Amino acid sequence: MALWTDFKREKILVDGRWLDAGSGAVVDVSNPATGERLGSIPNAGRAETKAAIEAAHAAFPAWSARTAAERAELLRALAAAITENKDALAELLTREQGKPLAEAKGEVGASAAYILWFAEEARRVYGDVIPSPWADRRILVTKEPVGVVAAITPWNFPSSMLARKIGPALAAGCTVVAKPATQTPYSALAWGVLAEKVGIPAGVINIVTGSASQIGEELTSNPLVRKLTFTGSTSVGKVLIKQCADTVKKVSMELGGNAPFLVFDDADLDRAVEGAMAAKFRNAGQTCVCTNRFYVQSGIYDAFIERLSAATAKLRVGDGLEDGTVQGPLIDDKAVAKVEELVADARDRGGRVTTGGGRHSLGQSFFEPTVIADATPEMKLAREEIFGPVAPVFRFEHEDQVIAAANATEYGLACYFYTKDLGRAFRVSERLKYGIVGINEGLVTTEVAPFGGVKESGFGSEGSKYGIQDYVDTKYVCVGGLGL
Repeated sequence: MALWTDFKREKILVDGRWLDAGSGAVVDVSNPATGERLGSIPNAGRAETKAAIEAAHAAFPAWSARTAAERAELLRALAAAITENKDALAELLTREQGKPLAEAKGEVGASAAYILWFAEEARRVYGDVIPSPWADRRILVTKEPVGVVAAITPWNFPSSMLARKIGPALAAGCTVVAKPATQTPYSALAWGVLAEKVGIPAGVINIVTGSASQIGEELTSNPLVRKLTFTGSTSVGKVLIKQCADTVKKVSMELGGNAPFLVFDDADLDRAVEGAMAAKFRNAGQTCVCTNRFYVQSGIYDAFIERLSAATAKLRVGDGLEDGTVQGPLIDDKAVAKVEELVADARDRGGRVTTGGGRHSLGQSFFEPTVIADATPEMKLAREEIFGPVAPVFRFEHEDQVIAAANATEYGLACYFYTKDLGRAFRVSERLKYGIVGINEGLVTTEVAPFGGVKESGFGSEGSKYGIQDYVDTKYVCVGGLGL
């Protein structure tokens, strides 16, 4: 049986070689649950990133020339390798990120699912034959891989976020330079180990760690990179979009969120609370699609607060490697400080903490699962992404009122609502300005459906049949002189 240490690498991967940073500089990586130093990674910069881009560019012709079936076969082998080593990969993930082991196993399983999905989609990148307006010409439309893809991923889902980008890129025939978050680099570097195991050629997947500014500047300015895909904050995404403009790269962005969760009087209350727990407290609230604002209609407001508070108080907080842990730590002390600030502001503005409300007695970066009743639009947490285990609950009276409140944000990634009224289900879903809508469900992400937002939550889709389209260019071919 493989151990988590079998997949831990403390070097970057460039053209099939495991290397240190040219300067020899490193960045330490710690377990957020214990503060224990796990090891270090190279603090690479522009020079190493340029070498990785050139390696990906050199590998592109041979990789893109392989048949879709050949690429699919290697991706299926990669998905199988992930599944076979799920326990070891999950332990590595939990040690560096902190989420409970059960959640880590779920994330690793999702990574395999995305890779398998795109292994199948590799053979379905179809073109068209368009009826020609000229008798002696034929019009063909083909899809071709864009080229070298730069993938920048965050710390909250260090494995599955890469799967969403590496999967479609490789399936389409692209090569990749990946830059993971420095807080959680080992799950990303493990992809290099897995790629080697299944025989993916050198240079097809390259992984660099280190300076976000230097690596990002090279990825966005280098003309050999033809697409950049980014998951992270809206503020950073805007910078990357601007930096990509000079070389007019294809760009896809999965950015911040401010997800509302609406509960109407006619909802199944038990189901709504169950969905609320999944939509809010998964990964300690550190997901871009987790609920940021709960809106509950007056008729069931008090009952919802009571049941949500009781369920939240039962959550077991602890080290993700310990049996029974449901909520792990936040990623670092800075994240805890931000959540503390938001809770304090809510209290100052009349918010009523019904459970939790502060740092956990475990210390480190643990925070108590928290519910805040009597939330108001003036509170910071009504506007800012919380990214922590805090559930503010707002009261509403009418459908029009709550839809206006739910849409009153620059973000538009995910939203959720609960009702038994079929007409309301369609009516409300069509009026909510979000890329993802969950009706009577709090956990809706799957590899078979498109994942992406609107407004300042970004553009482009990950997963589903739509996910591979961001990695191909459309080419029009006119064949003339046919003498017909």
